[in-house]
Amino acid sequence: MESGLLPRFFERVTRRSFNDLALDDPPVMRYLADLLTRFARTEALYAVRDLPGRHLDTVADSLMAIRRAWNWDSPDFEPEAEQALRRHIGDYTLFMTGVFREHVERLAVTGYYLNEGRRAYRFVAETARSGGRPDAPLYRRLSDRFEHYAGALSYARKVYFRSEHWPPGVRPDDPFFRTLVTE
Repeated sequence: MESGLLPRFFERVTRRSFNDLALDDPPVMRYLADLLTRFARTEALYAVRDLPGRHLDTVADSLMAIRRAWNWDSPDFEPEAEQALRRHIGDYTLFMTGVFREHVERLAVTGYYLNEGRRAYRFVAETARSGGRPDAPLYRRLSDRFEHYAGALSYARKVYFRSEHWPPGVRPDDPFFRTLVTE
């Protein structure tokens, strides 16, 4: 697919979905469009690594990596890694409960994902706030309205991820878009 089409597609889809759902939060809308663009590449879902060559495949793996990052006696002691791990947990759980809700429900982890996603974004918001970073309110809203934004992603998938809305140049056999089709 032509470079730049995917970000524009997701920006258009999130804008339309936010308009349809009367959600007025442009920073979150942009964040969700970026999230969809990043996670369109499967390897981004597992971008966080624990050890060289070992992906963190589950939320529980990521939580265990946070615990190891704080182990004083370990050569992996790196408490500053918690911020990136928590953000990834928030992003991953939001993406999965929004775009692949049926899969998350089949795994019977919906409540767990919702709780861990809210908790992760709350941590990111609080550490951003304590560091005086301007993105703290964004992460706070992602935490406070986690289910609403997951619902917006779910709505976008059901309404706008249909093949007639795909950007020009997407092949019918494109693996990413094929997983999104709800027809």
